[in-house]
Amino acid sequence: MSTIGIIGAGQIGLAIATALARHGIAATLSNSRGPETLADTAARLGPTITAGTRQEAASKDIVFVAVNWSKLPAALADLPDFGGRIVIDTNNPIEAPLFKPVDLNGRASSEVFEGLVPGARVVKAFNHLQPQLVAGDPASDGGRRVLFYSGDDAGAKAEVGALIETLGFFGIDLGPLSLGARLAQFPGGPLPALNLVKIG
Repeated sequence: MSTIGIIGAGQIGLAIATALARHGIAATLSNSRGPETLADTAARLGPTITAGTRQEAASKDIVFVAVNWSKLPAALADLPDFGGRIVIDTNNPIEAPLFKPVDLNGRASSEVFEGLVPGARVVKAFNHLQPQLVAGDPASDGGRRVLFYSGDDAGAKAEVGALIETLGFFGIDLGPLSLGARLAQFPGGPLPALNLVKIG
């Protein structure tokens, strides 16, 4: 079983941790303020979620990054090369409270993100659903809630796709980052506004 780390303990990071905990999947949750500030949160989430440092979370086989866009450079600074490990980009180039889109000069947000995680096999996922849908039961209306993912490495996508299935979602591979990341990016892409359920 792959080890899992989560960098970021905001709404999306906690939603992912909640989904993992529901299925008894171990993960290390981290934030910018240190593991001691997450001890109570980890305890509430359940025995499989532990609080750790950013470096500890980043050392795992699969690393979720769920950080406000403006804080990504600081959150990913000074980490070792990822050495071919999987990093899941859950981020969108927009932030509360203004929700003003960040000007990326025509680049997809995942292209920018890739430059911050040297050596990583990047998969874009978990960014297009609202946090409560990620944390909640993916079984809905007689089917399973759809979760899109994309990436340029087939092996990495296969692993993330398997994890999505384990969590109870119906994963749909959108292809390479150059295509899929733009489709699922918020704002700009057509898919984040959709809450789809696969019936049957």
